[in-house]
Amino acid sequence: MKIEFKYKLDFYYQQTLIYLSVLVLYAGIRGSFIENQFSFVFNDPIVFIFIIFFLISLVTLFLNIYRNRKLILYDDKIVFHSRSHEREIPLTEIEWMHIGREQSVQTAGRFQLVIFKVRGRRWSYRIRVGRYERDRELVAEMERIAAQVPRGKRRQFGMKRRTHS
Repeated sequence: MKIEFKYKLDFYYQQTLIYLSVLVLYAGIRGSFIENQFSFVFNDPIVFIFIIFFLISLVTLFLNIYRNRKLILYDDKIVFHSRSHEREIPLTEIEWMHIGREQSVQTAGRFQLVIFKVRGRRWSYRIRVGRYERDRELVAEMERIAAQVPRGKRRQFGMKRRTHS
């Protein structure tokens, strides 16, 4: 069974539209009517700053569209897919998995984050559930996978470990 979850691009679309609307609104307010014709003012440095922000957000949007990021779940593996790279993680290689909230992010929802550690790899993988489409279905599938692998406890940062002498 193969289930694909596409990376959300809503934020990038919204960001680009907001920068464009602010650019048009500011340039429109700063513009002037001369002989029944409207002309934009492009010699204002703030207009240049808005243009730069808009172009950066537009490039970021197109790069993310081009990357085509997906999370693909199979019965026996998890695949992180993008246009240029694909990383497969067999479920048998997962040491532990934790599904829960991220402490530093204050968003709604009980299930925001999936963390799992792979044997032979120093760092763990993080999947932020809200960044993918159909997030409830993704949590349900990750809980199904978590039932097959050991559960893990996240270390609390800032807490001192007790050592027994």
